[in-house]
This record gives sequence, structure tokens and C-alpha cells, in this order.
Amino acid sequence: MISGIYLTFICVLLILCAYLCKKLYDFSIVILNLEEAIEESLDILDENYIAMNKILDTPVFFDSVEIRQVITQIKGCHGAILLIANKLTNVTGSIGEIKKEDSKE
Repeated sequence: MISGIYLTFICVLLILCAYLCKKLYDFSIVILNLEEAIEESLDILDENYIAMNKILDTPVFFDSVEIRQVITQIKGCHGAILLIANKLTNVTGSIGEIKKEDSKE
């Protein structure tokens, strides 16, 4: 009688263990897919950051208010991309910095 109860508990625990292993595997696949998506996003952000940096380094020869507003918006996007990349990586030592020469305007 007692061995039947033990056998039932062991079977229930084995089924529960198999179910939890499947759920753990599914969750780990979700985490790996999320990590891959974040890495791809960081690559895209890095490319855009480099392109914006090249645009911001070129001098502006036209002194229009609209042009200045567009440049200000690009600088804001430039900083936002850097902020997003820093928050996603969150690794000390690899944090980018915005140049201080932009602050004199």
C-alpha cells in the first residue's frame, strides 16, 4: 500500500519536472530571441550614430532658422540614440560620450 503511494508521488513529480523543463526551455528560447533582437537593434543604432556624427561634423554654410532647427533636431536624435544604446548595453567602460563642443551654442 505505501509503495503504491510512493510510486504515485514519484510519477506526479516526474511529470511536473518534465513540464517545468519544457517551460524552462521555452523561456530560454524567448530570452535568446530577445537578445538577438537587441544586438541587431544596437547594430542599427551604431550605424545611425556614425552617420549622424558625420553629418554633424560638416560645417553649415546657410544661416537659415529652419536649417538651424533641423540641425538641433539631428543633435537631439544623436543624443537619444546614444542614450538608448547606453541603456541597452549598461556595461561600464563602453559608454559613449557626447562631445562637449556642442554645448557652446
